[in-house]
Amino acid sequence: MLTKQDKVRLRGSIFRHLDGIATATTVLALYKKGILNYLLKNKEITLTELTKAFNANEGYLNVALRILCSQGWLTQDLNNQKNIATYRINKKSETAFSLAHLYEEAVNILNYAVRFPEERIGSDAFIVLERIFKKYEKRYDLNITNEDSVEFQLLKHIEGCIVAPIIVLLGVNGMFHKYFMEASFAAEEYHKDPESFKKILDFLAHLGWFKKKNGNYQFTDEGLFFAKRASAYGVTVSYLPTFLQLDELLFGNPLILNTSEGDTEKHVHREMNVWGSGGAHSTYFKVIDQVIIKLFNKPIDEQPKGILDMGCGNGAFIQHIFDVIEHQTIRGKMLEEHPLLLVGADFNKAALKVTRANLIKADIWAKVIWGDIGRPDLLAKDLREDYNIELKDLLNVRTFLDHNRIWETPKQPTNRISDSSGAFAHKGHYISNDLVEDSLLEHLQKWKPYVEQFGLLIIELHTINPKLTSNNIGKTAATAYDATHGYSDQYILEVDVFNKIANEAGLKPDPNHFSRFPDNELATVSVNLLKG
Repeated sequence: MLTKQDKVRLRGSIFRHLDGIATATTVLALYKKGILNYLLKNKEITLTELTKAFNANEGYLNVALRILCSQGWLTQDLNNQKNIATYRINKKSETAFSLAHLYEEAVNILNYAVRFPEERIGSDAFIVLERIFKKYEKRYDLNITNEDSVEFQLLKHIEGCIVAPIIVLLGVNGMFHKYFMEASFAAEEYHKDPESFKKILDFLAHLGWFKKKNGNYQFTDEGLFFAKRASAYGVTVSYLPTFLQLDELLFGNPLILNTSEGDTEKHVHREMNVWGSGGAHSTYFKVIDQVIIKLFNKPIDEQPKGILDMGCGNGAFIQHIFDVIEHQTIRGKMLEEHPLLLVGADFNKAALKVTRANLIKADIWAKVIWGDIGRPDLLAKDLREDYNIELKDLLNVRTFLDHNRIWETPKQPTNRISDSSGAFAHKGHYISNDLVEDSLLEHLQKWKPYVEQFGLLIIELHTINPKLTSNNIGKTAATAYDATHGYSDQYILEVDVFNKIANEAGLKPDPNHFSRFPDNELATVSVNLLKG
């Protein structure tokens, strides 16, 4: 039985593993280009100077350097008044940079792992895995126990590069089904190449996830802990196509991962991303449920006519909300007399097909339409003309979407001095933090006329200051979030900065329905009901 302290330690390993994917790929790209040695030689340099010296794409280079700051291996000095980012080495820089070459084989593993969703683990991948398992086990046997040391960080990073893609693959393919988790099993029961598969199971046994007896494997308490949280790795692993193009994104063609409308996304494995994000949503849904229940328990003339889920994805959120309303509210008992208007909107046409199919399967009647989060006016027009539905009559909800809007340069910059510590890019170009805040302001102002009556109920992702992250290694996934979103042109701001901008837009966060996760300065997720 795991103690509370054991669980804290193991949760810390998950965070460090996620750090590893972001850090290993970033550090190796900078190391191969000579930037790490250049930093050591110059000790302190501005982002602009470094960009010119290496002919880099400034926006993505800024993201990369901030990742090193989040790991405590570099220090960021940000002057938002003058839009100058300066980076300087610190007491950990030399040690960390001298070990950068050790990431090479870990990243080699990721080059195989990125193909796992389509090709599974091929025979050549087993050979590479076995070679790296042996090297890792040799390093692990050095018994590096100082968790504050660079060496320990790096070891957990490499471990993350190895186990994260594997645990996601096993999770998606049923390895963590109740049958396998509760009983001992043989490799033959799971894989057509059991001898090769045993190499993976033996490595996981080396990490303490399995115990081995008479050729069979059984999960340990530690192994069960990781198995039950396999989806926590899903989102970061889904961005492997981006991480493995960092050489190009940083120093070559910043548009290497761009796709035409209707084409399969190149920067992320979307199915895996949805699977991974779904595992975390249940925690936030509990807070959302309280708002939904309260709203749909009001007198009928004070209730919204329905729900619009912008960025409906696979329709899971609509299904969840409908279930809550149907079974836990007064409105649920009145659906015959007062039907609930349900609308799912998404920019991705493939997502609309999935949503439509899933809602039909769940026997839920809903309108599923194309929509752009950056054009609520068009959405309102389409709803009115095609379905005689007024957007303002609906409760607008969305999950982890506002930061993923298509970038629009602010039409009326405010010349504000930003409060954010973030690093932002658009197609490789550097975007100053004040413009990111102004862009969010104009974005929310577009939505204000349509959400004033019933509010905008959102779950949003956030960044935190890299100094905070570096002082709390193993307690936050902020490094991974900053990397996946920074390299893919997404704009996550700190919780307090986001709320400040919402206030400026005339959408005040309702203090009775505001939550942050975790509920302290490390918060990277918030649930908000924004009201006019």
